[in-house]
Amino acid sequence: MAKKDTSFFCKECGYESGRWLGQCPGCKAWNSFVEAPAASKSKSGSGTARVGFSGNPAGFGGIPAPVNLNSISLESEERISTGMKEFDRVLGDGIVPGSLILVGGDPGIGKSTILLQTCRNLADAGRKVLYISGEESLKQIKLRAMRIGEFKRDLRLLCETSLDRIETVLEQEKPEIAVIDSIQTMYREDIDSAPGSVSQVRESTNLFLKIAKGLGIAVFLVGHVTKEGTVAGPRVLEHMVDTVLYFEGDRYASYRILRSVKNRFGSTNEIGVFEMKENGLAEVANPSEYMLNGRPKGASGSVVSCTVEGTRPILVEIQALVARTNFGMPRRTAAGTDYNRVNLLMAVLEKRLGLSLADYDAYLNVAGGLSVSEPAIDLAIVAALISSRCDFIPGDGLIVFGEVGLSGEIRAVSQPQTRIAEVAKLGFTECILPKVSLDGLRAPGGIRLIGVENVAELFQALK
Repeated sequence: MAKKDTSFFCKECGYESGRWLGQCPGCKAWNSFVEAPAASKSKSGSGTARVGFSGNPAGFGGIPAPVNLNSISLESEERISTGMKEFDRVLGDGIVPGSLILVGGDPGIGKSTILLQTCRNLADAGRKVLYISGEESLKQIKLRAMRIGEFKRDLRLLCETSLDRIETVLEQEKPEIAVIDSIQTMYREDIDSAPGSVSQVRESTNLFLKIAKGLGIAVFLVGHVTKEGTVAGPRVLEHMVDTVLYFEGDRYASYRILRSVKNRFGSTNEIGVFEMKENGLAEVANPSEYMLNGRPKGASGSVVSCTVEGTRPILVEIQALVARTNFGMPRRTAAGTDYNRVNLLMAVLEKRLGLSLADYDAYLNVAGGLSVSEPAIDLAIVAALISSRCDFIPGDGLIVFGEVGLSGEIRAVSQPQTRIAEVAKLGFTECILPKVSLDGLRAPGGIRLIGVENVAELFQALK
């Protein structure tokens, strides 16, 4: 029997090798190579050549000819609204025709729900939409569609996993928007490997990329997430698409966050906030008010801070509980922020402020389940630790933000004016911030700004 041609692929970056390697030469990851059958050159080449990239005029002999940058017109550039302002914000003010968008998230987080709601809005607006599912039957999609609301116009549905058949349908239907749910279920018959393997996922993404660019169809790809929190399949999948969106949220909380980690048509690190309800996902127009809902009054160790996600300021509550330990080794935990950063800030308090924490347990939490990594919440973490350790209550109208250095100095943060405007909008009356950020800062009426240079000044301002 003839030996089957196989190759080895890196799960992290998609690097291809003829033999197994312990370390990937591309991304330097260890033990990331998996064996997969090589694609048939005769079939895969003809299958993906049916749709090509468009935009360049044909030159001599049919070869694309280069064009001048100044001759390219953007007057016909159009953004398609999804009907949800939060979704449009993350995409960069709407869907770009011909773009390839990857939506990843944990199972059951709401990926299919938000895309079906988007398809409903687009169909109701008169757009031609095709929803292709490889995981659910037509009746299952119908049941979910009945739950999220009424469809004023018909939505085109297709249950198929064969790439050859899907490619034929897309060429015949020529929709404006297509949804592929999910990319791990798609397969090409000439590739001798199971759906979801490295070869199948890479070939499927490559095909949808050519369809999107060649026919001008905006394609949404739904991708499952591994236990490490990344999209299943080779990391090259994220490099091939135009936009990568992650749907995040605690399964025990009602809110969901749609985060943009890559966007060729807008800003990155932008987020949209949604709330899961019985009839689907509802937009949260004011995330700050939503995150502070139920905040305790007159409690020590509770301090409000302001973080910026993309272009949006969000107020979050930092909670700290410092209690004397009953064991020789104090226990430290952190939820919603970096554990090592909390230990670093506690060491700064002991060294620069002389606050004894070596025989105290410390528990820190970002209320609401939001995960915050911005250094601007350092000052609020320090204030919450001081408040709980010294057992005094900060004012209900107080908000704190700033970055703390190893010498105990308070460093400036980005967009202080945007943060102050959000603080004033929610009725806070006092704000402790870095003193260097006061230059050129316009304070809204009814709020007092307190600038501090180090943690010692912070301690005096809190008393």
